[in-house]
Amino acid sequence: MDADWYHDVPCSSIAVESIISVGTGGLIWGSCVGSYDAKQRGLTGISRASFLAKTVGKYGFQCGLFAGIFSFTRCGIRRYRNKSDWVNALVAGGVAGAAIGAGTRNWKQVATMTAFLSGFCAIADQSRAI
Repeated sequence: MDADWYHDVPCSSIAVESIISVGTGGLIWGSCVGSYDAKQRGLTGISRASFLAKTVGKYGFQCGLFAGIFSFTRCGIRRYRNKSDWVNALVAGGVAGAAIGAGTRNWKQVATMTAFLSGFCAIADQSRAI
């Protein structure tokens, strides 16, 4: 019953919603990590603010990018196959992992990210909240 709305909403809307929500989480995580790293490096003043802004932006962008690619791909595969099962999340996780890993230009890391995120997303998709 609660998944019925998912069939009527365009994939692009689902992707935008996930970019905003997961990207916001990335911004928050980036502010925590950036503050810690700036303190460890002994940065103060303008250099600290610049480092923090770059870190926050980097984490927010990476998390939003992953969420957008994953959500859009999963929705598209679900509509193409007309099934809602773990295969959709497995393939979408693989595509998103390959896209994130491709930024490194190291094919070993691409394969690792693809396999890890594909499996993780399939498991997370099938798990139920208690």
